[in-house]
Amino acid sequence: MAPERLVLWIAFNVFVLGMLAIDLGIFHRKAHTVSIKEASIWSAVWILLALVFNLGIYFVWGQDKALEFLTGYVIEKSLSVDNLFVFLMIFQYFATPAIYQHRILFWGIVGALFMRAIFIATGAALLENFHWMIYVFGAFLIITGIKMLLQGDHKLDPQKNPVVRLFQRWMPLTNEYQGQRFFVRKEGKINATLLMLVLVVVETTDVIFAVDSIPAIFAITRDPFIVYTSNVFADP
Repeated sequence: MAPERLVLWIAFNVFVLGMLAIDLGIFHRKAHTVSIKEASIWSAVWILLALVFNLGIYFVWGQDKALEFLTGYVIEKSLSVDNLFVFLMIFQYFATPAIYQHRILFWGIVGALFMRAIFIATGAALLENFHWMIYVFGAFLIITGIKMLLQGDHKLDPQKNPVVRLFQRWMPLTNEYQGQRFFVRKEGKINATLLMLVLVVVETTDVIFAVDSIPAIFAITRDPFIVYTSNVFADP
């Protein structure tokens, strides 16, 4: 990776983590139920930041790169709306209090930054060395679309998630919420709270979404930085 590209990657991630730190450390320092007005304001802020970033790409790299980012961003944003409904189903399944939902989504986004960076780097390396992988990605998207069409509406059952079963086997779990805490000490042992289990479900669900959505953007651009940044801006 060229030094200037490495600087861009570092600067972008520092910026995003800084914004998330401001969000959690200042505006959500105390847990509270996020109102529709507050959620709308934050959505507008991130959309505005994405458009400003897109404008910067236009002036630095030109129209083609800017169009690639905008197209990828629109695709990811449209998919994230569907993802939001799935997250709401998860919260309803576990009866997660609204006051703690923002905290779960916040740490879910932090985890998504790491996981999606791995997926994108892997996908870019595969396409760079094996051009025919683009056809594999395309076939995967077609199969996924057919599966979703045939599957239709189905009841969410996180207990069928193998990661959840593995987590419950590996980590002692308290089947209740303990405020905002993900872990508590009980009888001298560290126990995960129900809030941590919900975070695990949200995180693994986001991984599945990434496997579906990232190949779609690689059909638009092969630039890992454009793929990653459009993904990240569409997540909040």
